[in-house]
Amino acid sequence: MMFPIRCFTCGALIADKWEEYVKKVEMGEEPGKVLDSLGIKRYCCRRMFLTHYEYYDEIVSFHTLYGYKEQSE
Repeated sequence: MMFPIRCFTCGALIADKWEEYVKKVEMGEEPGKVLDSLGIKRYCCRRMFLTHYEYYDEIVSFHTLYGYKEQSE
């Protein structure tokens, strides 16, 4: 699933900060401190970042594992 454009609770724009958040966390910074540096203060917005899980790659691998065959009947 793609990261949401806006927070589900308050409607704040958050998608523009997602890539920077991921980069910094992968480099080893603490997620809470990264969110502070990005200006994400509301707990509802922080929840969106901390609980998001990218499962698109898993779906694609599952899809290719079993193969997709169109039924031409």
